[in-house]
Amino acid sequence: MADNLNDLALIIKSHFPLVQVETSEEVRMMRLLERISNLENWPLFVWTVADGLKRFPRTDVVPQTYEFRDALRHIDKTPQNGIYVLLDPQPYFDDPVNVRLIKEVAQEYQKTPRTLVFVSQHIDVPVDLQRMCARFALPLPTTQEIRDLIKQEAQLWERENGQPIKGQQQAVDMLVQHLSGMCQDDAQRLIRQAIRDDNAITLDDIHRVLRFKRESLGEGGLLDFEIDTGSFADVGGLKNLKRWLELRRPAFTGDAAKMGVDVPKGVLLLGVQGAGKSLAAKAIAGSWGVPLMRLDFAVLYNKFSGETERNLRQALKQGDAMSPCVLWIDEIEKGLAQDNGGGDGGVSRRVLGTLLTWMAERKSRTFLVATSNDVSQLPPELLRKGRVDEMFFVDLPDLSTREEIYRIHLRKRNHDPVKFDVPSLAAAADGFAGAEIEQTVVAAIYESLSVKAPLATEHIHGEIQRTRPLSVVMAEKVDSLRAWAAGRTVSAD
Repeated sequence: MADNLNDLALIIKSHFPLVQVETSEEVRMMRLLERISNLENWPLFVWTVADGLKRFPRTDVVPQTYEFRDALRHIDKTPQNGIYVLLDPQPYFDDPVNVRLIKEVAQEYQKTPRTLVFVSQHIDVPVDLQRMCARFALPLPTTQEIRDLIKQEAQLWERENGQPIKGQQQAVDMLVQHLSGMCQDDAQRLIRQAIRDDNAITLDDIHRVLRFKRESLGEGGLLDFEIDTGSFADVGGLKNLKRWLELRRPAFTGDAAKMGVDVPKGVLLLGVQGAGKSLAAKAIAGSWGVPLMRLDFAVLYNKFSGETERNLRQALKQGDAMSPCVLWIDEIEKGLAQDNGGGDGGVSRRVLGTLLTWMAERKSRTFLVATSNDVSQLPPELLRKGRVDEMFFVDLPDLSTREEIYRIHLRKRNHDPVKFDVPSLAAAADGFAGAEIEQTVVAAIYESLSVKAPLATEHIHGEIQRTRPLSVVMAEKVDSLRAWAAGRTVSAD
């Protein structure tokens, strides 16, 4: 709170006549402005379309100021200095008379120091005013502030009911983790609901928070919320990737600052189609216990200039709002393919710039998992070290991994792997990707059903013989991808 107070006070002391604040926490913002006005002895006024202009926190309204233009005329003519907060001003910026009045107030600042503070969830300040306008972002609560909120609500419950709340430390830690990225008002309401529902903080409360976050994205969400995240028990091989992720799990799900490390940013998974990249992305979210948000570039692209980049910014903002989460961009090369000829009007380059800026500047715990099948189409800027924490190459599975994959898919379909000659199946499936191995099991089950016989090793062998894997059909492309990855990436296995 002290940092917020000092930052906003510094902006006002710097003699900016206009301040833009985009926030949904109107009450919290007014409390902050009230504290500043009291500490600095600055008069504070607030205008709303419902109440007109009045001294805050008093209730007496300045006569004839209910209309936005009338309020601006009053502020322009009055010799009273101070802070004037204008709530929900966006609809009135379309009127050139209003813009002119705001400009006149701003230009008279040296004579009469009046600071206009525009507060709304979304504000587009007119171009004529931007040079005189400072931005202030009301930060989201920190992890410690969320813990303090839980403590306050727990103490309040205990005073009212004479008994302490119940719950496990793991559930409390997860609640703190998933409330991160939410505004203080929403976090406090969900904490209160969790405690007063059953006098305990449980895993059911975590599900409620995730459901609230998902619903807050609205019907126009640009991200897909993946429900079926899975686990690494469903993923064969990838030992190096699994170990790398396990080492970083405490820093992502816990307090990285206390551990003296940075929050993990993400990974780029390159490899052969069907080798398990998408399955790994789902397993990361499942094993870390966080939501999986999937970004599809096809949904973002728009024929109107600037709309695609706006859609991407909105999608990334939605991902940040769901943090901590995994943001999965599947086949990222399709959205960021290099277009040296400018055939798309430069949209790809602008989209790339938007994504790179977000990757470099984001503060949220949003772990990026980008997958790609064709590295030749990826822009060099994305491959530079530091954009993501590591680049892993997901190759075709070796013999032992193929055995593991066969056992996984047999068990998944209620068949005991012990009853099958798994080593011979794995040997016969040399060159098969994980998805192709799975399909030999699926197809063999259909074959066994057609002849009304129990599934046997022979049925799967038959499907292996009838299948031409991608490593054969597109041998040149697979070999080229392997050659590029050698020495440039870390093996996932």
